[in-house]
Parts: sequence; structure tokens; C-alpha cells
Amino acid sequence: MGTSAAFHETRVRVRYGEVDRMGVVHHRHYLSYFEQGRTEMLRDLGASYRDVEDSGTLLVVAETGVRFVRPAGYEDDLTIATRLTEARGVRVRFEYELRRDGVLLATGFTVLVSCDANGRPKRPPPELVALFRGLHRKDDGATDVQEAAT
Repeated sequence: MGTSAAFHETRVRVRYGEVDRMGVVHHRHYLSYFEQGRTEMLRDLGASYRDVEDSGTLLVVAETGVRFVRPAGYEDDLTIATRLTEARGVRVRFEYELRRDGVLLATGFTVLVSCDANGRPKRPPPELVALFRGLHRKDDGATDVQEAAT
């Protein structure tokens, strides 16, 4: 899944309303798990989504993908591993791994676009760029975050 910094981990427990009649998590909930992982990662770094939006920047989902490996079920304790893998211009890509007891259940990604309150793409504010830059350090200390974004 790329060469960016380590994953941030968030724990969730599968709720009854997230499973189908067979007791398996319905596919639509995986994107919610990814969003929760992304939100908690930003919060742990001191930048809540609310703060970003209150500053006039919206992070709009432009693309998603999920690869299902094994099913998750009711009351499973899941770990959502989230990391930023790219931040260029107005686009930001996060990748995810969903595990139960260390066993891979799904992988996925989301691409978000930084927009103004009217939904027009805009460069993210410098403090958000700095946060992304810190998240996306490669093994050699380099970053894919464009300097032009500041």
C-alpha cells in the first residue's frame, strides 16, 4: 500500500444494525469504518474534521475503493488501520486495512478533494498541509506533499 508513514489504528466493535440477516457486516459499512479511522487519526493529531470545516475547508470524497478478503460479523472487535499515502494540490489519498485479531478482512482507499464552502476545489490551508506533510513521511524522510500547496 505505498511507502508512507505507519498506520494509525482505531478500534471499533460491529453493531447489530451493521450486519445483514446472515450476521455479516453489510458492505456499505466498510466506508463508514474507513471514515471513522480517518477522523480519529486527524483528531489524535489535533485537527478535528469540525475544525477543518469551520476554517472554511471541506474535504469531499471524490473516489473510493474496497477489496473484501474475509467477512466481519456481529460483535467482532475490528482494528481500522489508516494512513495518508498521497497529498498533492487539492487531492488527498488515504488507505486502510481492516483486521480482526490480526487477520486481514478488507483493504480500501478514499481520495478526498479540498473544497471551499461552495464545493469549488481549493488548496488546503497551510496548517492542514503541514499536518499532511507530517503524516506522509517516507522511509527516507522525503514527502509527496507538494510544496506548492502551502
